[in-house]
Amino acid sequence: MPSLLEALLTVGHPVNLMLVALGVGAGIVVGALPGLTATMAIALLVPFTFGMNVVHALVLLGGIYCGAIYGGSYAAILINTPGTPAAIATTFDGFALAKKGHAYRAIVVATIASAIGGLVGVAFLLFLAPPLARASLQFGPPEFFWLTVFGLTIIATISPRSTVKGLIGGALGLLIGTIGIAPVDGRVRYAFRTIALQNGITLIPALIGLFCLPEILDMIASRFHRETAIPYRPQRHMLRRVWRLVARKPWLLLRSSVIGTVIGIIPGAGANIAGMVSYNEAVRVSRKPHEFGEGSLEGITASEAANNAGVGGSLVPLLTLGIPGAPPAAVLLGALLLKGMRPGAELFTVHASVTYTFMFSLVVANIVLLPLGILLGKGASKVVTGLPTTVLAPLVFFLSVIGAFAIQNNVGDVYVMLAMGLVGFLGRRVGFQPGPIVLGLILGAMCEQGLVQSMLMGRAAGTPVAIFFTRPISIVLIALTVLSALWPVLARVRQRHTRDEAAAHIHPIVEEKRDD
Repeated sequence: MPSLLEALLTVGHPVNLMLVALGVGAGIVVGALPGLTATMAIALLVPFTFGMNVVHALVLLGGIYCGAIYGGSYAAILINTPGTPAAIATTFDGFALAKKGHAYRAIVVATIASAIGGLVGVAFLLFLAPPLARASLQFGPPEFFWLTVFGLTIIATISPRSTVKGLIGGALGLLIGTIGIAPVDGRVRYAFRTIALQNGITLIPALIGLFCLPEILDMIASRFHRETAIPYRPQRHMLRRVWRLVARKPWLLLRSSVIGTVIGIIPGAGANIAGMVSYNEAVRVSRKPHEFGEGSLEGITASEAANNAGVGGSLVPLLTLGIPGAPPAAVLLGALLLKGMRPGAELFTVHASVTYTFMFSLVVANIVLLPLGILLGKGASKVVTGLPTTVLAPLVFFLSVIGAFAIQNNVGDVYVMLAMGLVGFLGRRVGFQPGPIVLGLILGAMCEQGLVQSMLMGRAAGTPVAIFFTRPISIVLIALTVLSALWPVLARVRQRHTRDEAAAHIHPIVEEKRDD
């Protein structure tokens, strides 16, 4: 209770409230620009929070996360291009509604749904995270080893197009993570007699390189052209009218928010999957499914409530187990580690005041999202189409270089950032995504440490292998690992079975018509 009260007083401080509002506003603008993602925004800003105290840094980054996921709806509605991957499903009905002259209504619906969905996600975070963190106290080296293996199997989920390429990317991340001093015996590995590499690959420059530089190079290579936005004209009393319409569908909002939160909790799923699944469920249970894709307010509500609820959901495994639920959460993990805060029970005991302040700041961020989203709408719509690539690409590159250097004032980190950016760009050209590489890089050290410590414990007990398979929590994690690894295969089998059933159902009808 003292920690909760202290956190409430801290988050209510004018400086913290200003940082939350600043983060949300900046996130909205970044999210509205196609090509700039929430992950990219957080990765760029982490180095600039190095001189801040931990509370100021986290509330700012949390505000950017919430704002950027919502900001993607502007480009989705106005130019039919999702500003962030999370807004893919919003394009289905948002742009159709805007073409009918109701762009402002679509923006208001997206804003209300985003704010409510975000609040539901944070509520789940506040209630689920503390008990899960206490449960993590039962984890020893074997449990942490299996937890990281479970995290690595998520690569199959985040690489739906090519699981093999995803696994290769994860293996590459694990290999990169072995550079430097070994965590247990202290040997120097793969440093190539370079002092700068003895401490290993610094996480934040690697994240900036993998997520930001490929986007910059893609922008330059494709000469990214933005279409003319549909006119955006604010209308009086629209907020009140839309609120009445949305309030008539409370189950739609609640269902979409819960779906977004649950999928956000699943590591690797992310807000884009949450939005798509929620949209699909809205179509499935709707009494008027034919209206979806033609400018349905229900479609926008389902997508935006889910993807913003996924923000809180993605932070549940991050804060309790150290496994990011989405790529932006992976960058936040880097920020926590940079500030000396290790995910798990320690966050809710030693750093309880800071942790709860961060979570309460997300509540404030989603409340602030409502007025800021409406007020920034006109300006953001101009930014969507008004900022040319010739200005945007050099600006982002400059911030990337400064951000990588600012971590340790080390030019070597800039070279690491450039090298990882080249790896990310070339990998994307042949079908490799940065997510699996980052997951391997983040979880690699924890996996190796858990493996070696478990083997040492097993040798001391005379059972070097049995220790991995005899502890109750380890058995549960092994089962989850097997299920996670097999899930894409099971999903493909189920899809094939569904297609076969549909074909078998259609075939007799076709034959019947031919007979007629």
